[in-house]
Amino acid sequence: MTGFEQAAIKVEKKKEFEELQAAIGRVFAPQKIEGFLKRVESSGIRIRDWDAILTKRVLEGHDQVLARSGASAEALYRRLSLSDQAQMREFFLSRIEEVDEALRHKFKRLYQYY
Repeated sequence: MTGFEQAAIKVEKKKEFEELQAAIGRVFAPQKIEGFLKRVESSGIRIRDWDAILTKRVLEGHDQVLARSGASAEALYRRLSLSDQAQMREFFLSRIEEVDEALRHKFKRLYQYY
């Protein structure tokens, strides 16, 4: 019996996808993740609320590379095709589940489903 394996779906807007994926990767870096979680918390949103994170420009507020590029995370995301957007949301959600257990406990209110 084999486990679940996600099908590979070709990214249509590769440049925008990679730029946004890199920004997410930078804010989830071990030395930056706690600050990012604090910023999400101070914004009054839940960590799984991807749309609110985009709307409130939380990524730009914590990633200097993205902030200096002049592009907003929301604009990059909106330029993606629907399938690219779904993959980006899945990428973000998978990254929040990979956060160290101690930090997840520290920011347990962000991780609550209700």
